[in-house]
Amino acid sequence: MKTVLVLQSLLSGIMMGAVYALLGVGFSLTWGVMKVINIAHAAFGLIAAFIAYTLLNTWRIDPIVSLVFTTPFLFFAAAFLYRILINPITRAKEVIVSSMILTFGMAIILENLMLVIWGPDPRLLTTWYTSKVLVVGPFYFQYPRVAGFLMAMAGVLSIHFFLKKTYTGKAVRAAWQQSEAAQLCGVNLNWISTITFGLAVASAGAGGVAMAFLYSFEPHAHNLWLVHLFLVVIVGGVGNVLGTAAAGLLIGIITGLSLAFLPYQWVNILTFGLLMIVLVLRPQGLFTSEV
Repeated sequence: MKTVLVLQSLLSGIMMGAVYALLGVGFSLTWGVMKVINIAHAAFGLIAAFIAYTLLNTWRIDPIVSLVFTTPFLFFAAAFLYRILINPITRAKEVIVSSMILTFGMAIILENLMLVIWGPDPRLLTTWYTSKVLVVGPFYFQYPRVAGFLMAMAGVLSIHFFLKKTYTGKAVRAAWQQSEAAQLCGVNLNWISTITFGLAVASAGAGGVAMAFLYSFEPHAHNLWLVHLFLVVIVGGVGNVLGTAAAGLLIGIITGLSLAFLPYQWVNILTFGLLMIVLVLRPQGLFTSEV
């Protein structure tokens, strides 16, 4: 029985970690490629969750289907915001600090917009399969967790394929690795940065909906999500898509196993103790920092 409990916790942690990974990949990209730390990243994901909630309860559109609308909307909204707000500060002497201050303000504005539109009450995505359970031998998996896991894996793999196999993706990687050489080869850094920021925020939208399958959410939930984003990206390596994905899975496993055997208070002690150890032993992260 104890072995089954350990394996159940392990598998549940992997599902949770995959969602962290999807949320973290876009955050890692903007940090690595553009040197922009987008504090509002999780807030954009939370907006996608609220939009999915509204579409589900108003028109009975499944949250997964709602991504057809929310991800393009977030991509173009983010591209617009990048052009008018983020791009000017990329010429600042301290881009990272300037971006954190600017996007912190953006996150506060988005949180208050969510409070005005949806109110402060916690929300939950309740679909026709919310109460259904997938049984595989001695293991039980709630359908929403399976859906969130599959969405997250599809999102991470799609971003990895985009970066490795498409011309635009290779240009993004070139901008991260050798920006001056990329410009000499004809890469338009402004255009690439716009695409990167839009892609990152769109992936946050998908991650936000996946996270909403796992937990209830309210307008200030993005603050807790953001803390885990920093943890995932720092452990996995800034700008490393697969490293971020691996770190998300690792942190999910640690969280899942901790919840099974320890009081909840110990979960954050263990996960952020891991962050401190990584920063001391490998400040660049567990994996090479490459897109």
